[in-house]
Amino acid sequence: MDKWEYKTLKFKIGSFWGGVNVDEQQFEDILNEAGSQGWELVSSVDTSQYQGQSKDLIVVMKRKRT
Repeated sequence: MDKWEYKTLKFKIGSFWGGVNVDEQQFEDILNEAGSQGWELVSSVDTSQYQGQSKDLIVVMKRKRT
């Protein structure tokens, strides 16, 4: 039976005024670095702050345990 380990990453995406503030290149670079270490993105969830505005993005990654 395969065994997995999990990793969560949290990205601040909301700004004070409610807009989305994401450095897409930095986000992609972080995901690519994790991918090069064997991590696979399996889920992402945004957290609501107020009236549906996003505050954070949480991504869940997994890889086979060695």
